[in-house]
Amino acid sequence: MTDITPIPPQGRQLIQGYGDGRFRVAGTAHDGSILVFADITLDWPVADFDGITADALAPIVARAAEIDVLILGCGPRFRAPDPALTRHLAGSDIALEMMDTGAACRTYNLLLSDDRHVAAALIAVE
Repeated sequence: MTDITPIPPQGRQLIQGYGDGRFRVAGTAHDGSILVFADITLDWPVADFDGITADALAPIVARAAEIDVLILGCGPRFRAPDPALTRHLAGSDIALEMMDTGAACRTYNLLLSDDRHVAAALIAVE
């Protein structure tokens, strides 16, 4: 059998699990929503889709030089982004991809394993 588990480049952290209002990233449990960068995971005080604002994404924009794509997990189901939010991130040269949180976790891992410059903003799901 061939092992197809993605192996991230050295110093990068994979999302290992999600659900029950928490995440496990690089062996560490995090309660609630999070921002995941290649090298660090931060608590994100966004509980639901309506909390996704330009201010809530300020930590992403602050690291724009190292991010090409932001994967945004918008909760248990996909919701379309506010066009103003997309324009705000595009002004920082960050492409926005929104999907449900589960798909966002998997997509982040795939892009990270492919050595892409990616970050994730993930709303916790039950």
